[in-house]
Amino acid sequence: MRATLMYGAGDVRVEQVPDPVIKLPTDALVRITASCVCGSDLWPYGSMKPEDGPTRMGHEFIGIVEDTGPEVTTLRRGDLVVAPFAISDNTCQFCREGLHTSCVHPQADFWDGMPDEGGQAEAIRVPLADGTLVKLPVEADSALMPSLLTLADVLGTGHHAAVAGGVDERTRVTVIGDGAVGLLAVLSARRLGAEQVVLMGRHLARTDLGREFGATDVVAARGEEGIARVRDLTGGHGTHVVLEAVGNMPAYRQALGVVRPGGVISRVGVPQYEEAPIGMGSLFRHNLRLAGGPAPVRAYIEALMPDILNGAIEPGRVFDATTGLDGVPAGYRDMADRRSLKVLIEL
Repeated sequence: MRATLMYGAGDVRVEQVPDPVIKLPTDALVRITASCVCGSDLWPYGSMKPEDGPTRMGHEFIGIVEDTGPEVTTLRRGDLVVAPFAISDNTCQFCREGLHTSCVHPQADFWDGMPDEGGQAEAIRVPLADGTLVKLPVEADSALMPSLLTLADVLGTGHHAAVAGGVDERTRVTVIGDGAVGLLAVLSARRLGAEQVVLMGRHLARTDLGREFGATDVVAARGEEGIARVRDLTGGHGTHVVLEAVGNMPAYRQALGVVRPGGVISRVGVPQYEEAPIGMGSLFRHNLRLAGGPAPVRAYIEALMPDILNGAIEPGRVFDATTGLDGVPAGYRDMADRRSLKVLIEL
């Protein structure tokens, strides 16, 4: 079959690889019908060393079950399923608490940690299939497919940012980042009732979509200028919650600048740093809190799906380009060069 491999920074190829096979009795084989390129894929695309490659790519996909191991009980051949970006058994103590990204099962992992599997491919072996995969109540050609695909990562991640930050009807929110996760953090904050949502981003087409998702204000400036603008919009105090969807140090410092005393910085952008200001002059002095982390999207799928099915939200609008598998390398380039927001892969 064909699959996407990254050989190093800027070097993505679609090649023939061995077909996946059932290895364990809890596995399922899934023929992928829709996948995508994630903003987090751009970190290795910009920095991966050739000696660390090649590696299979893709952690968001929808597909049709083709076969199951003898211990799989909830799925059968022909089921249309969506897979979260983390593999979990959905039964351990952490999964029962809604923290599937900390599942203790030995087979639990992130798709990006599976060296011989990836979602940007024609097919995939899914470990812990009963716990990981969620059946979709539509056909594979449904017009809802782009929005349902966001359940695999970006919608659940934006929602997690808002939930972890404690967003509700009484909160004012700043979202840092106008990528797919940032835009869906805007949608999620408004869905949870936030009275004001300030989107910090400088790409007009994206911030326009952010306004349609519910942003009440847009701030294009960065650094001290951007911080001052957000404070002007919030009576000088800043916002109760900051949803940080970028992951670099300038974004973290910007979050520190716009959060109000007693507020929360909820980070879902994968941090590209290990050290950050948290001491007396930053977090401690004003009772600021850090929240967030890798989103346990499996915990949110059943809660978010009905709003997609009934048309209340349309998160699939973050996809502004569509390609087949052969166009994936160009899709990476377009996203890295900011010509595309998020690339949908149809198979």
